[in-house]
Amino acid sequence: MDFKNSESLFAKAKTLFPGGVNSPVRAFISVGGTPIFIKKGQGAYITDEDENTYLDFCSSWGPMLLGHAHPSVIEAISKTAINGTSFGAPTRLENELADLIISNHQYIEKLRFVSSGTEAVMSAIRLARGITGKNKIIKFDGCYHGHVDSLMVKAGSGLATFGVSTSAGIPPSFAAETIVLPLNDPFALEDCLHNYAEQIAAIIIEPIPANNGLLLQTKSFLQYLRTKCDEYNVLLIFDEVISGFRVGFEGAAALYSVSPDIITFGKIIGGGLPVGAYGASEKYMSHISPEGNVYQAGTLSGNPLAMAAGISTLKLVLEDGFYEKLATKTQDFVQKITDHCSSKDYDIHVQSIGSIFWIAFSKEKIMAADQIDPASMNHFKKLFHRLLENKIYFGPSGYEVGFVSAAHTESELTNAASIINSIIDEIFK
Repeated sequence: MDFKNSESLFAKAKTLFPGGVNSPVRAFISVGGTPIFIKKGQGAYITDEDENTYLDFCSSWGPMLLGHAHPSVIEAISKTAINGTSFGAPTRLENELADLIISNHQYIEKLRFVSSGTEAVMSAIRLARGITGKNKIIKFDGCYHGHVDSLMVKAGSGLATFGVSTSAGIPPSFAAETIVLPLNDPFALEDCLHNYAEQIAAIIIEPIPANNGLLLQTKSFLQYLRTKCDEYNVLLIFDEVISGFRVGFEGAAALYSVSPDIITFGKIIGGGLPVGAYGASEKYMSHISPEGNVYQAGTLSGNPLAMAAGISTLKLVLEDGFYEKLATKTQDFVQKITDHCSSKDYDIHVQSIGSIFWIAFSKEKIMAADQIDPASMNHFKKLFHRLLENKIYFGPSGYEVGFVSAAHTESELTNAASIINSIIDEIFK
């Protein structure tokens, strides 16, 4: 395959951006080689600057639930852009998207739009501290919540890719406000709350941890979090930036029947444009400025283009059977890989939920970050490049999950599973 244009663009990019990219994992550090520069996307496919077309399982890291350049979404963005792209003032579209979400989501009564998942989490943490008057936060090892200073402690995603646990530039005093606990360990949680509850404002968790592998938790553990938060007067924050609107319209909260106090959103609600949100009960959201004393603001919050794209996307996913069809399609795809690997007794376990999947080079189900063998990423590196050669695109890190979109057809998924199985055979020769 020819990557000359991507190589040339990357050479120029390295003179313009740190590492040649505007988000670390894009740099192909963990897999080696030159990042491919994407020129366009359509449906389940993306095409690079060298006119190589790939079946896409990265999905822009999750937002493209409908696939790329969905006609309804593009039409909504185009019609809105004609009238202007930003006003810094309220628009009807903000009301429409918020009403669409709140009317179909039993766990929130009010929300606030922001411009990214990181901003949503940052704001949710501030809100929790403002409500409780307490400062410390509990997070879990293996969960990633964006590049919020106080949460960059043993984080996943891009940091795990580079094999480091914290970021430079964060004062120790910030990190000291965060307590990091292991996932799926009720005893550690109970001990921590027993000793420090009077200082803890909130517990934050990805209810479906999907930034450092797919570390699926038990329903009982998530329900235990709710019980303990109530017992110790601590707020529970669900970071549903990935899982929100992905595993169902009401996300993991409904899937596990757990009612968090605050939920953060991102990715899918923008229909592919930059957007985030956080929501809670009317009581808790009344603490947000200008109604309350917890300040948060943003010039591009509620941007009309993002609102239009979000409205178009969420109307389509609310159609009967949307999530059921997508989950079935994904499970069939995953099962083809699982059956093949089981028949060959390979050290591979494919973990999935809804339309999210992750290929782990281990026979055991992985539920915590420390169960992931860093050496297994050598297998993923081989898999990634061989998939590229076969016109299939995964996120360029073995710690990242894959996504199936509504645009993927059953025949495309069957063919992709066959290719993946053949490459796995090569790896385990």
